[in-house]
This record gives sequence, structure tokens and C-alpha cells, in this order.
Amino acid sequence: MSKAVRVITYGTYDMLHYGHIRLLERAKALGDYLIVGITSDDYDKSRGKINLQQSLMERIEAVRATGLADEIIVEEYDGQKIDDVQRYDVDIFAIGSDWLGKFDYLSRFCKVEYLDRTEGVSSSAIRASKRSIRLGLVGDGKNAIVSKYINESKIVNGLDIAGIVSDRCLGGEVPDDVPHFASYEELLDNCDAVYIISKPTEHYSQIKQALECGRHVLVESPIATKKEEVEELFAFARSRGLVLMDAIKTAYATAYNRLLLIANEGKIGDVISVEATCTSLRDIGSANIPMAWNSICGWGPTAMLPVFQILGTDYIRSQITTLFKDSANSFDLFTHIHFSYPKAVATVQVGMGVKSEGELIISGTKGYIYVPAPWWKTDYFETRFEDQSENKRYFYQLDGEGIRYELVAFVKEIEAPRSYSYITSDVSASIGRVIGDFYAGTDMVVI
Repeated sequence: MSKAVRVITYGTYDMLHYGHIRLLERAKALGDYLIVGITSDDYDKSRGKINLQQSLMERIEAVRATGLADEIIVEEYDGQKIDDVQRYDVDIFAIGSDWLGKFDYLSRFCKVEYLDRTEGVSSSAIRASKRSIRLGLVGDGKNAIVSKYINESKIVNGLDIAGIVSDRCLGGEVPDDVPHFASYEELLDNCDAVYIISKPTEHYSQIKQALECGRHVLVESPIATKKEEVEELFAFARSRGLVLMDAIKTAYATAYNRLLLIANEGKIGDVISVEATCTSLRDIGSANIPMAWNSICGWGPTAMLPVFQILGTDYIRSQITTLFKDSANSFDLFTHIHFSYPKAVATVQVGMGVKSEGELIISGTKGYIYVPAPWWKTDYFETRFEDQSENKRYFYQLDGEGIRYELVAFVKEIEAPRSYSYITSDVSASIGRVIGDFYAGTDMVVI
């Protein structure tokens, strides 16, 4: 009895269309058993494909629904194709003709077939045919961050920069082809959504105005400086069918998301303590660090993110200790916050006038997670245990500091009727609560 001919093919299969199906049909016709490799989200990110419209599970289900695949596998790393060809005893590797010559190296292991693609049909063309979202920028002089969003937006499909309005001169930080608007109202008239990084104390009114005009909002955290204001804005956005998203780019880093999963699924036991430090020595009062972005607003949301995402937002008490720049108490050089939970504690340290090791340590009853400085830009972390032979290191590529993935999530949430944000509204509200306590001097010691 002759051996069944096994065929393997790979693809992203985003927004599955007729061209995908025809390619699968041609691959299926080459043999008796078809294995379809679907690229994982993380692998696609590492290859620069960050504008996918569907999750891995959605893409797998779409391919399965065609009935053409006898087996579906997930492609997760470079070099996997050789491993798969040998592991699955593959006879034929099939791929679209647009990859002609790219996979000739596999001919050492199996026959390589390049299949003609269906002309004029592609996921990229379908995505490109959609009207792009025009994003307006609202800045206050944090030039470096504004510039990063402009640069990263060029990589995100379906997003165009409409222009910028700022109360400070951004000089050469912004490309000449980005329009400058004279007023916020004029910007809102010429965009579909806004990214706001104005003074934190102005966020509430500017978000409210944008939502009243029917504009989606991505805002640099904190969304507002009071919990009640944050909750009000989210409720108003939902009532209008609009997107309001908290912009903490760390939340979209692959390594950060993996450590959250490890912490929350109990691999290090019950989490007893979270310690997060974010400090930097900055030229306070300069164009890049205006006085409005003090330590609690500039670093606080990032430092509080793992606390609330691991331990939750129902803490019993928060105690604040602060060192101010001067007697006016307008800029905190350093702020320490201690959170007490029913069965855990957390410590947050932030500062723009004090330097410390910017690490993240998550302590559990079985072991701990260690993230070296700067943990908020991490592409690497470790799980450590009493038995050091059980220690494990994790590496994940980080592109664009997480900004491009944040922008992709923002675009996808605007286009789809479900949330793609990695930060829940209760986490955003809790950040607003702590910052509100800071400004009110609640349970605060000034040193």
C-alpha cells in the first residue's frame, strides 16, 4: 500500500478570502493530507506584521471552517518550517508564488511547490481599501513622545496623522508634512480620533469635548486626576458608542503580557508582593518635561499598572510619601506609595529627581518574577525559585516600545464591536483615584 502524500503550507490567513481558499485548494490537490501552519500573533509581530485584524484563534477557526485542512498547527519561530517538515514526515511544501525562490532551501528535505496566487485579492488590499482613521495629536511639549507616535503610526495600517495642536512650539520634532492647527476645535473638525498628551489636569475637559464631537480618544495616562472623572468619561464614551483608551504602552509589550500570565496563573504561587520602580533624572521644566508632568503623573500610571493588574484594584489602603521640588508643592521629585491588600502588599516608587534601579519584582509563595531595569521596556524577564535548576529566562522582541501595538489595538477597537484594550476601565479609574489622593494630600507624608 502506497504512503499517503503529506503536504504542508503556511500563512497568516487574516481576513480569510477567496484567494486564501484557492491557494489551500491547490495545496490540497497536491497530495492526500494537508497540514496548514498559521502564524502566531507574536511571530507575526517579530516579522513586522502588526496590522492584523483578527486574533490567532479567529484565524484558526476561519481556516478550519473551510474543511480543507486535515491538520492545523501554529508557526511560532524562525526555522520552524524545517522542524515541521521533518516532524510531520512532509512530502511537499507548498507556498504562494510571491515567495518564489525564498524556500528553495527546503528542497533538501521535501519537494517545494510555488503556487500561483489569485490576482487582485489579498488581505493587505482588503485592509487598504478601508478608509483610514485620521488621528489628531494634542501635545503640550512632550516632544519625544509625540514624535514617537507620529513615527509609529506610519507602520500601522488604516491610520493617518491628521495634524497636531500644541500650546508649545514643537520645532523640528514634528515632520513638515504634519499640519499644525491653530485650535483644538479646528483639529477636532479634521480628524476621526485624537491622541492626547496635554497637561494631565486638562485631560478631562479635552476628552469630554472630543467625545461630545463624536471623536474616539487615546489618551496618555492618567485619563483624569480623579477617579470619578475617569468613570464618568468611560460611561459617556460607551453611551456614544465611542472608544476611550488609556495609553500606557508597557501594557502592549509581549514580555510584560507573558509575565502577567505567569503571575496570575500561579506558577510562582500566591502573589504576596509587587514592587515597581520607575525613575529618571530629567531636565524639569524643559520642553520635554514640562512642570505639569510631575513624577506622579509622568511615571505613576506605568508603575501602578502591574500592581492593579496582578493584585486587583480593591486595595484596603494607600499611603503616600513625597519629596517636593520646592515649597510650592507643584512638582514631586520622588513619590513612594505603599498599598495594603487583604493578603498582599505593593510598593510603587516614582521620581524624576531621584535615581534608583528601575526593576519590577513580583514575589510569590513558590518563587518570584524578576524584571531588570528598565522593566517598562522589557523584552526579558526571569522566574526564580528556591531550587535554582527550575529558574527560567524569557525573551520576547519589543518593537517601538509597544506604541505600534497600542495603536493597532486602538484602530481595531474602533473598527470592531469589542474591546482590544489591554487596560480595563477599573484599572484606569484606580490610577485616577491614587493621583486624586496625591493632589488632595490624602494619607500623605511630605519629606
